[in-house]
Amino acid sequence: AVAAGLSLGEYSALHAAGVFDAATAIRLVAFRGKAMEEAAAGRESAMMAVLNLDRSPLQDACDAASDLGCVVIANYNCPGQIVITGLAEAVEEASEKLKAAGGRRVIPLNVSGPFHSKMLTGAGEKLGEALKEVELHDFSTPYITNVTADYVTSPTGVKELLRLQVSSSVRWQQSVERMIADGVDTFVEIGPGKTLSGFMRKIDRSAKTLNIENMADFEKAMAELKGE
Repeated sequence: AVAAGLSLGEYSALHAAGVFDAATAIRLVAFRGKAMEEAAAGRESAMMAVLNLDRSPLQDACDAASDLGCVVIANYNCPGQIVITGLAEAVEEASEKLKAAGGRRVIPLNVSGPFHSKMLTGAGEKLGEALKEVELHDFSTPYITNVTADYVTSPTGVKELLRLQVSSSVRWQQSVERMIADGVDTFVEIGPGKTLSGFMRKIDRSAKTLNIENMADFEKAMAELKGE
């Protein structure tokens, strides 16, 4: 009924929504990864997951540490889990302020770059240029973007949103809440692991969540969706 994906998962979601074929999705993902790697090269960056703090103290800590360099909220994953990223020194300073503000756990993430921060704006610009050559099709399924946590009704807006997504916060919690508000009551996570299913339990435990990692999971999920 609705397609959405977290960060890189947006490309799978757009393919599922009929906007481009699988070969185009793979080509764009490869280009995006290379562009981000080049943008992050030689820059000391960090990402940290912050547990059990609301947005307000997180934003305050990022603002207070921004004199040292870029530090922003990268991901709104679910209640009690928000990720910050940016220049390593600034992220470390923000994490100290968050601990002082009552952040029970601030966990460094083992990643290769400051994903979804302004430090990757250049990568987004390169992706935007590559997207100019890509043919997009009309949506076969409604789609919600990370950038605004809202529906995109025309494929003409997709290219700009994918460009912005590289350096914008991932509003996953807000995206899921929008779907729930519109009556979605069953979510199917497709891919390795159950990370999004874990987020779902914290966003709305009453929603039904299915997970597909392999064919056995697929068959089980289809049976449940058909009410068998």
